[in-house]
Amino acid sequence: MRSTTEESDNRVIMVRDLEMRYGSYLVMSKLNFDVLRGEIKVIMGGSGCGKSTLLRHLIGMEFPTRGSIVMLSQKVSPDDAALTRLRHRFGVLYQGGALWSSMTLAENVALPMETFTRMGRKEIAEVVAFKLALVGLSGFGDRYPAELSGGMRKRAGLARAIALDPEILFVDEPSAGLDPLSARRLDELILALRDSMKTTVVIVTHELDSIFTIADTALFLDAESKTAIADANPNELRNGTADAPERVRTFLRRGAAPQFLAQAEEIDYD
Repeated sequence: MRSTTEESDNRVIMVRDLEMRYGSYLVMSKLNFDVLRGEIKVIMGGSGCGKSTLLRHLIGMEFPTRGSIVMLSQKVSPDDAALTRLRHRFGVLYQGGALWSSMTLAENVALPMETFTRMGRKEIAEVVAFKLALVGLSGFGDRYPAELSGGMRKRAGLARAIALDPEILFVDEPSAGLDPLSARRLDELILALRDSMKTTVVIVTHELDSIFTIADTALFLDAESKTAIADANPNELRNGTADAPERVRTFLRRGAAPQFLAQAEEIDYD
């Protein structure tokens, strides 16, 4: 069992009493959770519960009404210089890949290195080739995003997100718009990258297959109570060995039947 001291030293994200609002509308309040180094933390919950809003707060696109987010021992704040330094230490895979359509894949992946490092062109080209190979896109560097399938664009976006060898990788709905086979391959790729690069991963998703495949822990945001009502291993939440309200177990059990995994169809769990 991990001691309290070891766990504290291992925390790369600490969220305390976080409140998120849009004007007078309360999205979530009293959020308290940690993300440990090397784990895959899934943020889950029904539609409209605030999953993507929480992600935007974590990466400094929005800021809390109350409470705090400490990442890699630094508070996430509107201070532009501090936030820029922090952003060099994490990567983001956006839901649609967010690739520049006028750039080739190689140019997209090279952009963070050209912008934030002093690496030479030859070194950047070598790193780009390596990152594309890591995500299974070796030889596709001269292609444009429009020439690729949805799954390939997601993998290209992932290559760009890991261009600077981030300590933390944030992923927004990785399976959105993908067929079941492509979604499963992307899950396997995220696991492989976590293991090979020792990167901490925070993922927003509502896809139960992904949650059970990749998550070490899952934070359940509840739209009814407007806070997190569970934070544990998803299998333990589902089978009742971790403490959680019944609606969390119901949410997780709706995709637990083996036949769901065998069917090549999309199921709306929200």
